[in-house]
Amino acid sequence: MQAQPTASHYVNGAYLEDATGASLPVIFPGTGEEIAQVHEATPAVIEAALAAAKAAQGPWAALMPVERGRILRRAADIIRARNRELSELETLDTGKPISETLVADATSAADALEYFGGLAGTLTGEHVPLGSDWAYTMRVPLGVCVGLGAWNYPTQVAAWKAAPALVCGNTMVFKPSEQTPLCALKLAEILTEAGAPPGVFNVIQGAGTVGRALVEDARVAKVSLTGSAETGKKVYAGAAAQMKHVTMELGGKSPLIIFADADLDSAVSAAINANFFSTGQVCSNGTRVFVQREVKAEFLSRLVARVAKATIGDPRDEATNLGPMTSAEQLAITCSYIEKGKAEGARLVHGGRRLDRPGWFVEPTIFADVTDEMTIARDEIFGPVMSVLDFDTEDEVIARANATDLGLSGAVFTRDLVRAHRVIHAIEAGTVWINQYNLTPVELPFGGIKGSGLGRENSRAAIEAYSQLKTVYVGMTPVEAAY
Repeated sequence: MQAQPTASHYVNGAYLEDATGASLPVIFPGTGEEIAQVHEATPAVIEAALAAAKAAQGPWAALMPVERGRILRRAADIIRARNRELSELETLDTGKPISETLVADATSAADALEYFGGLAGTLTGEHVPLGSDWAYTMRVPLGVCVGLGAWNYPTQVAAWKAAPALVCGNTMVFKPSEQTPLCALKLAEILTEAGAPPGVFNVIQGAGTVGRALVEDARVAKVSLTGSAETGKKVYAGAAAQMKHVTMELGGKSPLIIFADADLDSAVSAAINANFFSTGQVCSNGTRVFVQREVKAEFLSRLVARVAKATIGDPRDEATNLGPMTSAEQLAITCSYIEKGKAEGARLVHGGRRLDRPGWFVEPTIFADVTDEMTIARDEIFGPVMSVLDFDTEDEVIARANATDLGLSGAVFTRDLVRAHRVIHAIEAGTVWINQYNLTPVELPFGGIKGSGLGRENSRAAIEAYSQLKTVYVGMTPVEAAY
């Protein structure tokens, strides 16, 4: 088992403790037992982190980009070599089954560090001829960036934010969710081991008050949040007050549309992945599953038979493929939505019960005959609750799919590729799939529209999000004036 971090914070290249900060217990969701304890960042810790990031930024930006890239690529190699240990820590931190974390968490972080490390040598501008004069552009860092992480993918989210920020010459202060504080500390430790100078990537703990202090500090040039739409509005407003750059990767209530001609087994697999992977705690999940009426009965029959085979158990056991919720609070929220679904007339076809065992387990839950106005069809639940809705025509399902303030993701399953492209172009979402769901390789931009946020993570789009253009005009002839 990977050794846990040795202190609450990682600042200026080393672990830092300040026990005067409020205690934040770390609970293993599989049993409900406390496995560690960290302390919330005090004002002194916040100041130390920001001061370290500010002092390190200039020298870090002065390095050749390929030098920064080498450090990121070395960190990726270290992560891959320690994938087992880091995955075990992720499972303790989040409760996600080790069968998932081994393939989806530390490995994803390594992919991000490797990809952006490889882009380092491409951070160039362009030459613009202007007759006898000329101009050029250069891509320059923003400065000190703040990353605010989510509790569902603590390692991945930290790396998705750190990798593009650091390769562009910025430094970062990262605040993980107070519910999953451990994994980002290991990323900071590994970056130092790979050669990142002190202060380049700092991690401090805390809840909203710590995040607010970081967002509002005048030394911060950019804020990147992964979180709920409600939190995003507050953080966006705080950053806007000082004209800071922002990336907001927020929640969704995404449509997964299944036409009658679809490969039904693939569609069932996608619906399972889009609702029950990570126990439903994925922002891009397709939790509104629209099924064309003529295949609804067959779809539900195959779906229920497949979900009944899920192995619910100790997330440390590789045979487990459905683990607990990450927190007691999220379990209570999920159970309350299940009760609302029943009360509002949705037909419960599978699950719906909290399991009588230690830890925060709830059965994978499937509701059929869900209508658009039901609460479970409108609100982001962030738990293993699938809503299956009937539809008849293409135009109808497009209108209903778009009838939400959110727009993170969506998908269509059909063998008719002309229709697939037509429908997917009409879906109001930032990240969409055809005959697939929830694959997010680092080479592709990821993010939403409408209330699901703004900006993009990953791909070359993230380079633009963590740098800005400077235009240089070069005069080659004497300057004239009218007087």
